Amino acid sequence: MAISDLSNVLNIFGGSDISEDAQNELFKEVLLMTLARAADADINIQNVEIERIQELLKEHTGEEFSSADIRIAAREELYAEATLRKYLGSVRKKLSDDQRAEVIQTLADVFRSDAEVSVLEIDFFNRVAEALQVSAAQVAGLRAGGV
Repeated sequence: MAISDLSNVLNIFGGSDISEDAQNELFKEVLLMTLARAADADINIQNVEIERIQELLKEHTGEEFSSADIRIAAREELYAEATLRKYLGSVRKKLSDDQRAEVIQTLADVFRSDAEVSVLEIDFFNRVAEALQVSAAQVAGLRAGGV
């Protein structure tokens, strides 16, 4: 998925319902944008984080993303009109509970990929969890009736 394919981002603010296919595309965009910004949360994008993000995106979306796609999506300039937090708050109702939980669990995985988790990364994680309105059970990966 090329960064220029982030077409759903602009459509979300319109408030219309979306199809299952569009919801899945939106999930990919949310995951890319969130994980890319996470790489820059501590103001120091490390190659190990980029590589882990690429692995996680492939695992969770089935698509390949270049390191350039991730670095571009991490740039603050993309969020000049609406912060990532505002964007996530506006799309959370368009994502399923499972998708929102998957985003936050994958985000935690990215932060664990380098030597240590910084205070800035913890703050970023908490702000994303708040914007997506993810519960503590979802963060822990707990589901009723599931494993």
